[in-house]
Amino acid sequence: MTKLIARFSKDESGATAIEYGLIAALIAVVLIGTLQTLGGDLQDKFTAVSTALTGAGD
Repeated sequence: MTKLIARFSKDESGATAIEYGLIAALIAVVLIGTLQTLGGDLQDKFTAVSTALTGAGD
């Protein structure tokens, strides 16, 4: 029983999985924030290009 407890206390694979999970969550938060910030700007640019192309066809 003592060996089992000692082996369990030395096992760090769970800590590694938690670290990877935290890194993935941080990346997701950064991506969401960036896309929300740039989303409006991109929509404005595409609207301007669409308007310019529509006007050029007339």
